Amino acid sequence: MSAIHLYFDEDATQHGLIAALRLRGVDVVSALECGLVAAPDEIQLQWCHSQSRAIYTFNVGDFISLHADYVKAGHAHSGIILAPQQRYTIGGQMRRLLKLLATWTAEDIRWQTIFLSNIKLESTDRD
Repeated sequence: MSAIHLYFDEDATQHGLIAALRLRGVDVVSALECGLVAAPDEIQLQWCHSQSRAIYTFNVGDFISLHADYVKAGHAHSGIILAPQQRYTIGGQMRRLLKLLATWTAEDIRWQTIFLSNIKLESTDRD
């Protein structure tokens, strides 16, 4: 079982969150680092799959549609993690992503679309 590697699209790129995840040993890259700023969503999803990375995005509507198109066409992707923009603090996003990474593998997330809001935290955790 292998660990999930993350890719933050342009909308979700938050340098503080990326730095905090890296400090905790998470393999994460951004659209800027990969030269994919302003690339179409489908190109980013294809690139992520070629690199075995799950994409993290705030672009909920477009990626839900893209996931449905992929499933219908039988195309694989390496996972989509969706978060509504401005719903969570950086700390809230980090805690949920770390919990996801601790409980899912790259194999588990393949072909999956996961909403950050469905990742439940302990009652003592705060957003």
